[in-house]
Amino acid sequence: MIWTILHSIDIALWVIIAGSVIYVVFFAIISLFYDKEDQVAAHAAALSNRQNKFLILYPAYKEDRVIINAVENFLLQDYPTTHYTVAVISDHMQPETNDYLSKLPITLLTPVFEKSSKAKAMQYAINEVKGDFDNVVVLDADNVVRPDFLSQLNILCSVYDAIQCHRCAKNADNDVAVLDGASEEINNTIFRKAHNRLGLSSALIGSGMCFSYALFKKNVFQLSTAGEDREMEALLLHQEVFIKYAPEIHVFDEKVSNQDNFQRQRMRWMTAQIQSLLSNLPKIPEAIIHGKINFIDKTIQQALIPRSILIVILAGISIFMTIFMPTWCEKWWVLFALLAVSLFIALPRPLRYRSFAKVLAIPGLVLRMFKNLLHMDHKNTDFIHTQHG
Repeated sequence: MIWTILHSIDIALWVIIAGSVIYVVFFAIISLFYDKEDQVAAHAAALSNRQNKFLILYPAYKEDRVIINAVENFLLQDYPTTHYTVAVISDHMQPETNDYLSKLPITLLTPVFEKSSKAKAMQYAINEVKGDFDNVVVLDADNVVRPDFLSQLNILCSVYDAIQCHRCAKNADNDVAVLDGASEEINNTIFRKAHNRLGLSSALIGSGMCFSYALFKKNVFQLSTAGEDREMEALLLHQEVFIKYAPEIHVFDEKVSNQDNFQRQRMRWMTAQIQSLLSNLPKIPEAIIHGKINFIDKTIQQALIPRSILIVILAGISIFMTIFMPTWCEKWWVLFALLAVSLFIALPRPLRYRSFAKVLAIPGLVLRMFKNLLHMDHKNTDFIHTQHG
């Protein structure tokens, strides 16, 4: 009797974990398909010489270490200066930082929030910065872009109302930063590139995002949690707005380089994932009735087990089963192998060796993620700041 119960638990647990693995496997394979040229955008670029007017938002909470470099870098754009406005929302930054920023050709906003959040910063900027804008770009305070960033975006903006640029690592100074950068690229492959290749919307990241001004203004005031990118994405998908992934438009992002920052960042992400899942689930029946495939897919994404946790759980269970219940272990090793191969496929080639050489750091990072689970409050909407170096 006891063995029947244990075997039932074994099968049920395998099925639950297999769901997350199969999702990753499927989209990793899709990412290998031929990426045909975006004929729509190319045709639009050939026909139109329009130069859109951009509002660039830098929500900056205690970002004194990185904001000046990011803004000065952005001001090197080869795009006409009359067609873009940079707005820094300085939240709890030092007076000397604000003094320096005020001398740059930007709009400096210094709100005082009782409870800070990125959503509040963006809402404040939309209310305060006046102008005839066509598009809004959201960047993090540490983001660095190339001089042709706006010129490239301008082409796609003639076709798409929502664009997610290719956010990638600008640092790889230790094991944590390398693995964080690798995780970002796996997300880019599975949740952005592969989705677009199937005709599905890309996932948003939180920075390197571009929206039509009217669309952004319509939705930004509905954001209320620390997972503002997931909220925005759910709103757009519920409105059936397609999100385009732009792999050639790079936004260089500073990766966390110590375990404390990693834990803080993942706490914010995991809390936002749970909040997004609970928010989306009641809307699923309507989405099914109206065939909102993108919204359904996004809700499934929120229910997936984080990949790093998957790796450690599958490795641990596979080894345990091999030692204590060898007749049940094969299906676990198959699942583990499928996940490992899929992640290898999803990683860009230059990162494959470097990332897999750092796998020994994963268990320690996952332990910190498990600690997050013990202390996570899915109702908490407080902003959790990740410090930059």
